Amino acid sequence: MTPHLDSFFKQVDGLSESFIDRLRKAVAIPSISAQDEHRNDVVRMAQFLAAELKNLGAEVELRPLGKQPGKEHLDLPPVIIARYGNDTSKRTILVYGHYDVQPALKDDGWASDPFELTIDEKGRMYGRGSTDDKGPVLGWLNVIEAHQKAGVELPVNLLCCFEGMEEYGSEGLDEFIQAESKAFFKDADAVCISDNYWLGTKKPCLTYGLRGCNYYSVSVSGPGQDLHSGVFGGSAHEPMTDLVAILSKLVDSQGNILIPGIMDLVAPATEEERALYSGISYTVNNLHESLGSETGIHSTKEKILMARWRYPSLSIHGIEGAFSAPGAKTVIPAKAIGKFSIRTVPNMESEDVNRLVFNHIKAEFAKLDTKNKLDVWLQHDGKWWVANPKHWNFNAASKAVRQVFGVDPDMTREGGR
Repeated sequence: MTPHLDSFFKQVDGLSESFIDRLRKAVAIPSISAQDEHRNDVVRMAQFLAAELKNLGAEVELRPLGKQPGKEHLDLPPVIIARYGNDTSKRTILVYGHYDVQPALKDDGWASDPFELTIDEKGRMYGRGSTDDKGPVLGWLNVIEAHQKAGVELPVNLLCCFEGMEEYGSEGLDEFIQAESKAFFKDADAVCISDNYWLGTKKPCLTYGLRGCNYYSVSVSGPGQDLHSGVFGGSAHEPMTDLVAILSKLVDSQGNILIPGIMDLVAPATEEERALYSGISYTVNNLHESLGSETGIHSTKEKILMARWRYPSLSIHGIEGAFSAPGAKTVIPAKAIGKFSIRTVPNMESEDVNRLVFNHIKAEFAKLDTKNKLDVWLQHDGKWWVANPKHWNFNAASKAVRQVFGVDPDMTREGGR
């Protein structure tokens, strides 16, 4: 162990109870961004976090984001920005996290109150937000405090950006980042986000890539109203029949995307990149455990992970307008809307994907020789991201993992949010 870090790690061990107590206080605040009645709790969590940062000597601001779109009676929770350190000779790391959480009730299957931190006999902690994402956010505060009490200077400047709407689409954040890109964020040399997962329980992961997502709707309509199949079946073009035909032309049972030109947009995988997959701690059985079945497509770890992270996929999510209740109903829907998405990867640009999707669907619809009407549109898109896993930021993180866990981390991507 590096001598100057010895005192730091001793402080981490000695302060563990106070760190756990800090997390306990945070978990107790039900900062549920998706529920209007908890908006005051989300703001209360922001105030708690800001106060903790100020107590550690950070320069802290709570920046308002205005009204929530579609809910103008509600103010968006503030973004917390903070700076710790202004030494121009040091690198500056921007850390991102979120202080809001998903809804949780004990009736959902929790063994304990989700908003009361519980520690089991193995030392595992349970509580809403303990890992996503209050625990990781507070981890940065703990790092600052342990350095201070060990008398060890923090080797970098820290910029913090903590939001309160991540679990509800990060509303207002994009605009804030754009506005501050040449101001608060201009000094950032690298970014660290602690809001990802491990593949298993033995090795930490460092994430260097994320698939994007283009989400589409395709609508087929015809009759002026829903029809009865006993009266009109066989005498009218049925929107549901046409829609199912269209959806069947998007992807096959082996996960191959059937839209011409899509795979031509994908950057080829290099041998250096492929080599990263062989050492990852993951097995085919891990996939089966996650699926709860043995219905995986691929037979090797490398093919599974590359299909999950490195290559695009197309998934059909549902049909709006279809009869889905229990029992039987002989309705012919006047309009049916299919929902599907494509997970995008380098170098797939959204406008190119959209063009290929729209052209393919329109061409397949024309082959049906139907009098129904087609409409297809993009609901929303999010761009893929990939970084260099050999960047100095990843090298530093790998060194830290080896120091604490005694193993090299798995270098991973994520399939998309």
